[in-house]
Amino acid sequence: MRVLVVGGAGYIGSHMVKLLCQRGFEVTVLDNLSAGHRDAVKGGRFVLGDLGERDLLDELLRTSRFDGVLHFASHIQVGESVREPAKYYLNNVFKTQYLLDAMVAHRINHFIFSSTAAIFGEPLRTPIDEDHPKNPINPFGRGKWMVEQMLSDYEVAYGLKAVCLRYFNAAGADPDGELGERHEPETHLIPLVLQAAAGRRPNITVFGTDYDTPDGTCVRDYIHVTDLCEVHLLALQRLWDGAGGGAFNLGNGNGFSVREVIDTARAVTGREIPVVYGERRPGDPARLVADSRRARAELGWNPRYADLATIVAHAWRWEGGREG
Repeated sequence: MRVLVVGGAGYIGSHMVKLLCQRGFEVTVLDNLSAGHRDAVKGGRFVLGDLGERDLLDELLRTSRFDGVLHFASHIQVGESVREPAKYYLNNVFKTQYLLDAMVAHRINHFIFSSTAAIFGEPLRTPIDEDHPKNPINPFGRGKWMVEQMLSDYEVAYGLKAVCLRYFNAAGADPDGELGERHEPETHLIPLVLQAAAGRRPNITVFGTDYDTPDGTCVRDYIHVTDLCEVHLLALQRLWDGAGGGAFNLGNGNGFSVREVIDTARAVTGREIPVVYGERRPGDPARLVADSRRARAELGWNPRYADLATIVAHAWRWEGGREG
């Protein structure tokens, strides 16, 4: 099978490319390297390009006849999306439409979309299932929800089948230590904590200690990046088997507080991690935990690395290996 991975030089995309190549798929990566890294692409054919280059996109899809497309080429910083909404709507919405239009033109009908828990906004209940009301509160979440609705319309009108996978918090690194998280700037908790452990930042800031949670800090649901890639492959196989599209919430079903993450990182690394306490950040819910039962039941997904210590240990193997 021939698969196009858009954004395959990024954090999740590069792990996906490695898995696909290991499983014997013929992989092409399209990435503009605005946030990804060429050396993270561990196999397949690499094409340097942007989804906004419509002639390039048309030629690539015309000549390659892909059996499926996986889309990871989104901007992902919530705060930046508030400051620069035009950047996010252009890249995350309009350029995704360019891709969908090219797929329709060349009769490529199987699409996996990286969506997000941000489509739900402030949660009314937790854990959050797929039917929870959608009320995104920032341009990042609104753009992802727009694409999900667009995909429903494209299925009705053009027969394009899609699965939307709504991530909560992707974390960890390739168990082999070959790949990991390299965002600039980094905004995710686990790599920030481990950078403090490695001495690349002076401390980690905890924003708020008075939430309605067992230890007063925010609770989040972390999913190992390798488990995330496995479910993408299961979703693609679902489409190839003719089972139809859908939307699935992805987490490991357990929430871990900020303090638990820091304490786990101290245990894994054997290092003291300086902590600074700050005020709550606007818009930070106390708990964000996924109800992933639908993905387990309908896709046959069974995460292998749900334990927080394992997630942190794999991330540390990557992060600690970059010391110096």
